[in-house]
Amino acid sequence: MLIITGDTHSTFDGWRLKPEHFDYSGLTKEDHLLICGDFGFVWTGDERDKKELDWLEELPVTVVFIDGNHENFDLLESYPVSEYHGGKVHQIRSNIYHLMRGQFYELNGYTVFTFGGAFSIDRMLRTPGVSWWAHELPTPEDYAEARKNLEAHDWRCDLIVTHSAPFSLHHVMFPVFPGDDLSRFLEELKEKMDYDHWYFGHFHEEKEFGAKISLLYTNYVYLEDKK
Repeated sequence: MLIITGDTHSTFDGWRLKPEHFDYSGLTKEDHLLICGDFGFVWTGDERDKKELDWLEELPVTVVFIDGNHENFDLLESYPVSEYHGGKVHQIRSNIYHLMRGQFYELNGYTVFTFGGAFSIDRMLRTPGVSWWAHELPTPEDYAEARKNLEAHDWRCDLIVTHSAPFSLHHVMFPVFPGDDLSRFLEELKEKMDYDHWYFGHFHEEKEFGAKISLLYTNYVYLEDKK
């Protein structure tokens, strides 16, 4: 099974992943729990992270996440790059993987395209290198990697998973948003990609945009293995 949910922000919202709050009956490490960014459990690089990652590693599923804007990118990028189910990852623990930007993965029978990152509206209140990192927004290399992989897959996937939203949807929620390179790139995906469903987080709401795009926060989407 592939289970998708929104932001966890370490234990701020991630408490809901603990076994006393989530029913893991029947799930195994072959099942994936996918978090749509702002994972937050790789943040301090000290005993606090270790304690939280320890219980995540004990979960009976494999935890995969894309990056949001509130991540410690210095720490994330200190992990070596490897491959998992067809795409590049940072492996955090034996069953915890960071799904990198612009990658395609085969997860429980679904082809999943990922693209993390977002703009922090609170960035002026944060400290560079301590609570805010410029790599919250994609680099030219991130976009180039995505376009290379999109071409290789003929711009087709079952699922798109992002943290932020295409410009047209961003504008619905925040009409004053002027747009940026990321929202315009995601808008291009929305127009050009052949996909079955798109899931994103970031906005701390639950909302449907037509039949094919879902904003997730604390809700879960359960997708049975695709044969």
